Amino acid sequence: MNNLVDQFRQAIAATGLDAPDVIHEDGAIHRFSTNGKRGDESGWYVLYLDCVAAGSFGDWRSGLVSSWCSKTTTDMTQVEQDAHRSRVQAMRAQRDADLVQRHQQASESAALQWAQAWPAPANYPYLVAKGIRPYALRIFEGKLLVPMRDTAGTLHSLQSIGEDGDKRFYKDGRVSGCYHSIGKPAGLLIVCEGFATAASIHEATGQAVAVAFNSGNLGRVAMALHKKYPDLVIILAADDDWRTEGNPGTTAAKSAALSVGGFTISPQFPGDRPPKATDFNDLAALAGLAAVRECFSETEGFVC
Repeated sequence: MNNLVDQFRQAIAATGLDAPDVIHEDGAIHRFSTNGKRGDESGWYVLYLDCVAAGSFGDWRSGLVSSWCSKTTTDMTQVEQDAHRSRVQAMRAQRDADLVQRHQQASESAALQWAQAWPAPANYPYLVAKGIRPYALRIFEGKLLVPMRDTAGTLHSLQSIGEDGDKRFYKDGRVSGCYHSIGKPAGLLIVCEGFATAASIHEATGQAVAVAFNSGNLGRVAMALHKKYPDLVIILAADDDWRTEGNPGTTAAKSAALSVGGFTISPQFPGDRPPKATDFNDLAALAGLAAVRECFSETEGFVC
């Protein structure tokens, strides 16, 4: 039995998540930290050890969902296959119900906090450091709040940003498909990862920009906006993670652009580029908004 639990733990770790030290095999949903930080419960798992041992796990923050089984389908009897199929369906239903409940609770709590917050001042240290304005942000208990909405305008969650730039998502809040918008679209719409990046792009181009919050959410936001605004040209403003294996920012942006028939634009840095310079806000800090505007100059032909 312990060997099966260890196999399940190894399957979780193989996806890059921090697997929990204690794993319960009671068939119920359990939460755990996927990054080793106390209080973080973005991970979840379900494990059964009776009949054919099987489990499911994932990370609500990144959208990862995976499964594990102690036997391959070819090693199961027909009875075991039928039982396993029913169990997988049950685990999926548990996961979905748990996620809906947690998202709803987080949405209600986030809405209350948002209502209690005040408009963010332009002299907030993070904004000053980034050289940007507080486009519809609020401040609560000393931290900036970035609203995370769907295409209907419903507030689902919040991202908080501290004076030092520390970013946190609201616990159990929905991220997938949620974004923060700056400006109103006129012919085209730009989608990028972070708020500072979006603010710099908007200030340089005057175009509407949607903040997707991370590379994993770029595709979901782009598709949601494409569905809402089918006649708009979608531009993915990529983070150029040139020092990270696989360049996840650029890779995700290209994939998102492909999914909506859009285009990808990356920041073009000068030759003395610092190692940590990856996005359009970094480019604005190094070479000014004119350098950012130049990167998007080709989009002028996209709008009639």
